[in-house]
Amino acid sequence: MYAALDIGGTKIAGALVDERGAVVHRAELPTPARESARRMARTVDAVIDALSATAAWSAARAVGIASAGPVDTVSGTVSPVNIPAWRDFPLVDSVSAHPELSFGPEPILLGDAVAMAAAEHWIGAARGADNALCMVVSTGVGGGFVLGGRLHPGTSGNAGHIGHISVGIDGPPCPCGARGCVEGYASGTAIARYAVETGWSPMPGMQPSAAAVAASARQGDERALAAYDRSARALAAAIAGCATLLEIEVAVIGGGVAQAGDTLFGPLRRHLRSFAALGFTRGLEVRPAALGGDAGLIGAAAAARRHHEEIGAPGSPAVPRSRT
Repeated sequence: MYAALDIGGTKIAGALVDERGAVVHRAELPTPARESARRMARTVDAVIDALSATAAWSAARAVGIASAGPVDTVSGTVSPVNIPAWRDFPLVDSVSAHPELSFGPEPILLGDAVAMAAAEHWIGAARGADNALCMVVSTGVGGGFVLGGRLHPGTSGNAGHIGHISVGIDGPPCPCGARGCVEGYASGTAIARYAVETGWSPMPGMQPSAAAVAASARQGDERALAAYDRSARALAAAIAGCATLLEIEVAVIGGGVAQAGDTLFGPLRRHLRSFAALGFTRGLEVRPAALGGDAGLIGAAAAARRHHEEIGAPGSPAVPRSRT
């Protein structure tokens, strides 16, 4: 059994996940994103309290944490864009200090998109692939790599941050400081904004959003279709670039925008045939993610499981972690 936390701007979730990747117990609280760092930390502790009250807690061997980023896995700190009070917040130390977490190795930290990649490779749409890119396309655009059959988070834990690859050197400025970033074309926010700018308006009873644009696209609205085509083209360019550099064989797309189904995946696959032009990239397969909202928890548990095995104690009960 492995304990997992998934920390985002909307909710703080926790789970106990078994050896097959099944979520056995779950706890969740709203994220007090606009409150103090201390209030945030107390909410994380409350989620751990709920998990540790279950009978299965005694079987937990390690802990994984997926967090909105940026993250720094070397220092164990996080600075989530959507949680202003946490800037270089020592999340690993804070979680480690919980009295119910005196077992096993130190908690392992991942960015949320890297956790999604770990989950999809373990039991999801990238299972069996040695080289894969997994992406979350939602309010923002993030990603994570599996290379040579192993998760590749990079030195700081931010490898695969595909949303800030530039696909338009003269494109619009991005808040990150660059121009023409994938996120500025392909995120749900960007899709809705572009559609509105070109004269689209949502159907009665709906607010402007990527989901509303998708609903109009399914009705044949040309401006809505164009907004998704623009998003798909940017994603295809970035995915093809990754395939050219790293010879990935599978690209898995999840997140809210992926819920548009063929409205996104149809033009994405069409554009990918144009961008992935070299022979060794043409077999690249695009798949929808399989794990939905559980991906962060399952991915955090997958990373904890791998870490526990690598320290030489596969299958053994957790041992107390010394504290100094």
